[in-house]
Amino acid sequence: MSTPQLPEKEVDRVIDLALDEDVSHGDVTSQALLPPDLSGRASFLVKERGVLAGIGVAGRVFQRVDPSLKIDILIQDGTPINPGDIAGTVAGRVTSILKAERVSLNFLQRLSGVASLTAQYVAAVKGLPARIVDTRKTTPGLRRLEKYAVRMGGGHNHRTHLGDAVLIKDNHIAALRATGLTLREIVARARENAPPGITVEVEITRPAEAREALEAGADTIMLDNMGPADMRQVVETVNGQARLEASGGITLANVREVAETGVDIISIGALTHSYRALDISLELETPEMKLL
Repeated sequence: MSTPQLPEKEVDRVIDLALDEDVSHGDVTSQALLPPDLSGRASFLVKERGVLAGIGVAGRVFQRVDPSLKIDILIQDGTPINPGDIAGTVAGRVTSILKAERVSLNFLQRLSGVASLTAQYVAAVKGLPARIVDTRKTTPGLRRLEKYAVRMGGGHNHRTHLGDAVLIKDNHIAALRATGLTLREIVARARENAPPGITVEVEITRPAEAREALEAGADTIMLDNMGPADMRQVVETVNGQARLEASGGITLANVREVAETGVDIISIGALTHSYRALDISLELETPEMKLL
């Protein structure tokens, strides 16, 4: 089973790590209780409103445990879901289904949680041009999957790794200012030394720094923990000559006010570090069970 927009080898690597920590010593409960030739079907039951993400990954877990299991996906990733919906089914040996159950749900619940939270932020800025993007504040080892879930929720991805773009943060600036460089010189150095095709972004904390960053050739200027009034001032100063990204302190309560300042991008670390797993369970359908 392939997962759209996700490299299959990378998905399998992450799944295998998760399976190794959970079932490498076997499932002693199922082995002690269940006939090995008992077959059945189980359904992914949605118990909470949200946006689905990771159903393909969840299905892939079952196939890694037992390739003979049959997976039917009934709801596609990126689709709004409601309590009572059946996102998919898995059929085959019950011992195999139960061995894969927890790992499969761990992926599905968490990725759906990311997508659902992202969708709330996207809805909050509906009608405004600002794009909701994630950050690199992801669960170690799950970055590709969590960023995929952000896309399923209607958001966009910032850098996937450190090689994607130059992003001059506060610690870079502090280190270079200690050597006597100004912000303008720091940005200019990055612009000169960056590989071809790589964009240059710089973080600023005061509106007065926007002109320096702009004149030094920054493609994007990050407004770090600025209030709406300061953001509007920077928007006026830059006047469309560079992309503007708002970052820091963004919540569902204030994200629309931030978007109304005219910034182009709103980056939110909470999408991948503070989401809550969506309530989805796997339910065995007892009438479907039989001995092979």
